[in-house]
Amino acid sequence: MSPGVWRRKLALELEPDEWSFAPGVLEAHAGDKWFARSRPDAVAMPRDADSVSRILAFAHRHRIPVTPRGSGYGYVGGCVPVRGGIVLSVARLNRILEISARDFVAVVGPGVLTADLQAAVERRGLYYPPDPASRADCSLGGNIATNAGGPRCLKYGVTRDYVLGLEVVLADGTRVRLGGRTHKNKTGFDLHRLFVGSEGMLGVVTEATLKLLPFPPHRACLGVGFAALNMAIRALQALFRAGMLPSALELSDEFTLAAARKRTGSDRLAGCAAHLIVEFDGSVAGVRSEVREAAKILRGFQPRFLDRGDGREGCEQFWELRRQFSYALRDTGLTKLNEDVVMPRGKLAQLFRLAASLQRRHGIRVACFGHAGDGNIHVNLMVDETEPAQKAASERALDELFRGVLALGGSVTGEHGIGLAKGPWWPLAVSPAADALHRTVKAALDPHGILNPGKFLG
Repeated sequence: MSPGVWRRKLALELEPDEWSFAPGVLEAHAGDKWFARSRPDAVAMPRDADSVSRILAFAHRHRIPVTPRGSGYGYVGGCVPVRGGIVLSVARLNRILEISARDFVAVVGPGVLTADLQAAVERRGLYYPPDPASRADCSLGGNIATNAGGPRCLKYGVTRDYVLGLEVVLADGTRVRLGGRTHKNKTGFDLHRLFVGSEGMLGVVTEATLKLLPFPPHRACLGVGFAALNMAIRALQALFRAGMLPSALELSDEFTLAAARKRTGSDRLAGCAAHLIVEFDGSVAGVRSEVREAAKILRGFQPRFLDRGDGREGCEQFWELRRQFSYALRDTGLTKLNEDVVMPRGKLAQLFRLAASLQRRHGIRVACFGHAGDGNIHVNLMVDETEPAQKAASERALDELFRGVLALGGSVTGEHGIGLAKGPWWPLAVSPAADALHRTVKAALDPHGILNPGKFLG
C-alpha cells in the first residue's frame, strides 16, 4: 500500500488534530540531537492510550513502520524514522495524573518533562532522583526508552530503578498493564522493566507509575581543582575507600575546563587540569559531617583549590558550571561527537589514557567529563570539519574508542542507548547468544518488525 493510500485511511482512524502530513511537521519529527535525519510519511499525535492503540493496530495490519518519539532529545538517532512510515509522538500524553505522598508514587503520561515532575513532587516534600542533563527538555517516556541516568544515579540509581509499573501498547495495538504501585512485587516475570531501555522497539509506553523518595532535607557540594588528572582520579578513589557515597561525583578534564573558562570568564579554573564536583545529601548533621571528612581526604591530594557550597543555592553554582560544559565545547567551533561510554569504576585511569592515545594517534582533540562516580564518562571527539582528513580520522578514532572500552570490560553506552550511532558496534558489544535472545524477544512482541525499524535489531 502506498503512503498516499494509507495516509488517507489513517486520517479516518484519528481525530483531525491527532495527525499531520504537513511538510513542516514532518521535518520537525525527522531526527533528534544526532546528525541523521529522515522524514516520515506521517506524524501521529495521539491524545490518549486508545488513540495509540488504534494507530498501532492500523500499522500492524498494514505493515507500516512506526517510530515512537518523546521530546526528541536523544543523542544517538534513536527516534530517526529511517524507514519512513509514522512517527508516533507521545508529547500530548503530558499529564501528571497523580502524586501520592502516602504511597510514594507518581503516575504520569510519557510526555511529561522530567524537570516538571521533579518540581511538582518536590513541592510535596518528595523526590524523583534521575536527573539527565536535558531534564528541562526531555520527557519521561524518552527517559524510560533509554533508561536515562544523570549525576545522581551514583547514589540513587537510574530510571529503571524508579519504574514500578507501566501501561504499554504493543505492536498489534494490545494494551497491557505491567507491574503496579507497590514498591515490592514478585508476581510473575519483571516484564515492565523489559520495556525500560528498549528504545521503542517493543512497545509504546502510555503511562508510568514511578517510585518517589522523601526529599533530602539538606545538600552540600565541594568543587575541587587539580593540577593533574591522575591526582583527581586518585582523590575520588580515596573517597570510596573511606566508605563514602556521594549523591554525585563529576570529573572534567583540561580541555573541557579551558573551554568552560573561556565561556564563563572564570579565572578560578586557570591552571586546572581536572575538576571534581562532589555532592552529598541527607540530614543536615550527616551532610556536614560527610563534607568535613571528604574535604579532609581531598586536601591530601594537593588541590589547587577546594570550594564549598551549602544548600540549593550553594550547590547550584557548581552545577551551573557543569551545565556549561557542553555549550563551552560547542563554542570552540569544533563538531562534538559525544560518546557516553562506561568503564568499571576501578578503570577510570585507563579510559583517560585511552582518550589521550586517540588524541595523539588521530590528531583529534578529546574532551572528557561526566559521571566519574559510576564510571560513565562522556568522551567527546572534537572534530574540525574544515579539515577533510578529520572525518575519516574521527571514524577510526570512534572505532578504537569503542573497541578499547569493550576490551577493558566497559560498555559502549550508559545513558543514550544504541540507536543509529552505535549500531555498527552492537555485534562487538554483545555475544551472538545475547543478540539472538534480543531478536527472539523482539519477534515475539513485534512479529512484523514495525516498531522503530532500522536500528540495531534491523
